[in-house]
Amino acid sequence: MTAASDSWTIASAADAARVRALLARLTADAGVPALERARFLAVLGSRLRRGLGEGRTELTVSAESAGCSLCDGSDRAGSGAAGPGGALRVVLDGPEPWQHTLACPVPVVGPLPGPGDAGLAEALLDADEAAAGLLAHLDETEELVRFHREELHQTNQGVLALHAELEAAALAQREHLEAERAARAEAENARRLLTFLADASAVLNASLDHEDILRRLPGLLVPEYARHVDIWLVDDEGTPPGARAAATVTAARTGRPQHAGVHPGGLPGVDDLPASALSPDRPLLCLPLGARTVRGVLTLAAPGDRFDADTTVMLLELARRAGIALDNAHAYEQHRDVAEALQRAQLTELPDTAGLALAARYLPATHGLNIGGDWYDAFSQPDGSVLTVIGDVTGHGLRAAVIMGQLRTALRAYAVQGNGPARILTLLHRMLRHQEPELYATCAIARFTPGEPGVVWAAAGHPPAVARGPGGEVRVLEARPGIMLGVPMPYEYEEHTLDLPAGSTLALYTDGLVERRSAGIDAGIDRLVRAMGALGALELEDLDAAADSVLKPMLHDSEHDDDICLLLCRTAEDAAQE
Repeated sequence: MTAASDSWTIASAADAARVRALLARLTADAGVPALERARFLAVLGSRLRRGLGEGRTELTVSAESAGCSLCDGSDRAGSGAAGPGGALRVVLDGPEPWQHTLACPVPVVGPLPGPGDAGLAEALLDADEAAAGLLAHLDETEELVRFHREELHQTNQGVLALHAELEAAALAQREHLEAERAARAEAENARRLLTFLADASAVLNASLDHEDILRRLPGLLVPEYARHVDIWLVDDEGTPPGARAAATVTAARTGRPQHAGVHPGGLPGVDDLPASALSPDRPLLCLPLGARTVRGVLTLAAPGDRFDADTTVMLLELARRAGIALDNAHAYEQHRDVAEALQRAQLTELPDTAGLALAARYLPATHGLNIGGDWYDAFSQPDGSVLTVIGDVTGHGLRAAVIMGQLRTALRAYAVQGNGPARILTLLHRMLRHQEPELYATCAIARFTPGEPGVVWAAAGHPPAVARGPGGEVRVLEARPGIMLGVPMPYEYEEHTLDLPAGSTLALYTDGLVERRSAGIDAGIDRLVRAMGALGALELEDLDAAADSVLKPMLHDSEHDDDICLLLCRTAEDAAQE
C-alpha cells in the first residue's frame, strides 16, 4: 500500500477556489464518476464557504493505493471504501470538522500537486466540461426515466386491460350463472307442471261419472292455479252474470279459449276479449270443455295479478283432457243406459201360478261397464209345471245383453219341446259352442210341478242355490253343478231332485250378489245363508218384502262391480194338496 498526503490553509476565497480546482482535477484524473464528483465538489465548496466566515481552516488530502480501507463512518457522498485503483481522503479541520473519502477507479500516485498548480481558467474549463458530462448523464438518465415511465404506462395499460378482461369474464360468468339458474328454474317449473298434469289426468280419468269429474276439477285447481273456478255446461239453463257470462258464452260459441281482463293477457293459444266490454275484478281464463263438441266452459279467476304463460299452456292441456274424460263419461253413460234398457226389456214379467210365489230383483252394477249379462226367467209348461231360470253371460255391454236374449229365447224353445232342466242345458251348451265359441255362460234351472213336493234342478257352472225350509233351516245345494255353457268340450248335464216341503223358499241368484273384490264367493254365500235364515214370518208372507230384506245385508256397502239377479221361489202351504 502506498500513500501521499498534503495540507493547506484556507484563508481566502481564492485559496478555497484553488483547493476546489485542485480536487476537481484529482478526482477527474482518478476516474471518479462525474455525478459522484459533482456531489463531492458541491459539498466541499459549501463547507469551505462556511469555514471562511468562521476562522482559519485546514484542509488535508490523502491519496491511498488499492487495498486500503478508508471507511470511518464520516459524512460523505462517496462509498467510503477504496476502489480498484485507490482512494482520496479529504479532512477539513475548523469550527465544523468534516472528512470524506472517494473511491478512485484509477490509482492516485504522489506527490500531490499544490493548489498553485491549478490554474483558475483551466479549472473553469474543466468545470464546464464536467458540467457538460453531468448534463449528458442527466439527459441519459432522463431518457432512461422516460423509457421506464413509458414501460410503466404500458404496463399500467396492460393491467387495466387485464382488469377489464377479468371484469368482463366475471360479468359473463355471472350472466352464465343467472342464465343457468333461470334455465334450472324453468325446467323445475316445467317438471312441476307436467307432474301436476299427469296426476290431474289420472284423477279425472279414474271416473266415468261426468258429475264426479266436474266435482273434482275445482279441488285440483284451487288455490294454486285459480282463485276460484266456475263450470258452466252448455245444456245448463242459466249462465254466470256479467262479464263472466260474456267470456263464457264467447268461449262456448267459438270453441276457443278466451282471456278477459283490463289489460290483454297475450297468452299462447288464447284470444283476448276487448277490455272496454269487460270489467272483471281480476283476469279470467275461459276454457272450452269437450274433445269433439263443446260440452261446457271452465272459467278460472287468476290466483294473482295475471296468468303465467307456461301455466296457461298446462291449463289448456288439462281442459282438453277434462273434455276427453267428459266425452268418455257421456259415451259410457249412453252405452250403459242402452245396455240396461235392453237388459230390462228382456227380463220376464213373472207369471202368477197357483201354489208357487215368485219375486225377482235386478240391480245394474254401480260402476263400470258390467251390465248386460245377468238374467232371470220363469214360465209355465204345457204340463202345468213351472220352470224358473237364472243365468249369467260372460262379458258385459250390448253384446252380452244380445247373447243373453238369444239364450233366453233358445231355452224357452227347448223347454216347449218337453225337455227337462238337464236336457235343456245340454242343448244350450251345444248351441253356444257352435255359434259363440269364445263366449260362455252359467245357468241354473229349477222345475216346480204341481202336486209334487220336491223340485228338479240342474246347473251349468252356476253358484249353488240356497233353500230355506218352513222351519227356518237353511241349506246350500252342494251337488256338482257341471261345466259352464260353451266350454269347448262335449258334456251331458245331470238333474237333481230336492225335497222342498210346502212353505219352503228357494233362492236363485247370480254371482254379483255374493262376490266382492275384497272377499271370496264362499264368504258371500255364507252371508246369503244368514240373510235367508233371518227372514221373519211377515216377510215370507210377502215375497217382495223378503227379496228386499235379503238384498239389504248383502249390499250394505252399496257398491258392486257386477249386475245382480235374485229370484225367490216359495211353495205355498197347500202346494202338496193341490
